[in-house]
Amino acid sequence: MYTLSKKSLEKLQGVHINLINFMKELIEISPWDFKITDGVRTATEQNKLYQSGRTIPGPWKTNCDGYKKISNHQTKIDGLGYAVDIGVLIKENEKIVYKGDWKDFHYYQDIYNTAKKAGLIEKYSIEWGGTWKNRKDGPHFQILGADNVPYQK
Repeated sequence: MYTLSKKSLEKLQGVHINLINFMKELIEISPWDFKITDGVRTATEQNKLYQSGRTIPGPWKTNCDGYKKISNHQTKIDGLGYAVDIGVLIKENEKIVYKGDWKDFHYYQDIYNTAKKAGLIEKYSIEWGGTWKNRKDGPHFQILGADNVPYQK
C-alpha cells in the first residue's frame, strides 16, 4: 500500500475536492506508487509547458498555451483547478525511478484500470487522459465535464 508524499499533498492545494479525494483513495489501492507532478498551474506555468517542443527544445507537451487555450489545471470560476498529473515511481536497481515516457503508458493504464474496477472513476466523476481519442495523456486525470466549467477571469 502506498501513500501520497507531503510534496504530492502540497501539489493538490487548490484542486477540486473530488480530485483530491480520488487521488488519496487511488494511491492506497494502486498497483504502482506515484507522485503528483502537477495540480493547479498559472497561465505562465502553462505557457512554459506549451513552449516545449516549439520555442523551447524538448518534447511536445500540450496544446493549451494558458492564454488563448486554457488548461483544466488553471483555476476555474470557483477558484479551483480541475486537473492533476501523476508520475509513476518504480524501484529499479535499488533506486526509485520516475516513469513518464510514452513507452511507460502501461503503468498509467494499470492505475486507471484499478481505479475503474474499484468504482473510483464513477464515484468521483473522473476522466482519464489515457482514454482520449486524439492524444492520449496517461498521467492526466480531471473532473468529468471540466471543459464545460468557466475559467476565472
